Amino acid sequence: MALLTEEDVVNKTFAETRYREEGYNQDEVDDFLDEVAETIKQLSAERDALREELAASKARVGELEAGDNAPAPQQAAAPVATTAETGDLAAPAAGVLALAQQLHDQYVDEGRLEGERIRAEASAESARIIKEAEDQHNRTLTKLEQERGLLERKISELRDFERDYRSRMKSYLESLLSNVESGNTGSGNL
Repeated sequence: MALLTEEDVVNKTFAETRYREEGYNQDEVDDFLDEVAETIKQLSAERDALREELAASKARVGELEAGDNAPAPQQAAAPVATTAETGDLAAPAAGVLALAQQLHDQYVDEGRLEGERIRAEASAESARIIKEAEDQHNRTLTKLEQERGLLERKISELRDFERDYRSRMKSYLESLLSNVESGNTGSGNL
């Protein structure tokens, strides 16, 4: 919807109603009033935004003038009078540039702080991951040591069993051999 001009409001005509009664077509009047209301709303918002921007610029100029060790009253009054008389926008422009520089510096500082925070979080996370890996390594190593000890005990038991079994087998075979020899001696006499 386009913004209305003064001519639009002044030159606006409404069609007569169907029945040629006195008055205007209600729908056309309502539509026009909606356009007027929207235009007024937009202009008011624009005016308020410009006022805020002007106030911020004036405040920034005041800060900058105060930051420059506040020049003597005669020096401070002269540029303001010249600015008002000539319509020069150098001072507000300088204020806007200074404000832009301040915002830039602020964003750079915030970015640096955010980068440091992210690096600190990453460092903490890497330390946590390393700690978990070391703990897992130690648990696995302990478990393997326990299994190794169990296997060594089983091997020792099996060696003892083998030694005992060989010893008993040897004794048994020697006893059989001695029985065979003593049986041969007796059978040879027959």
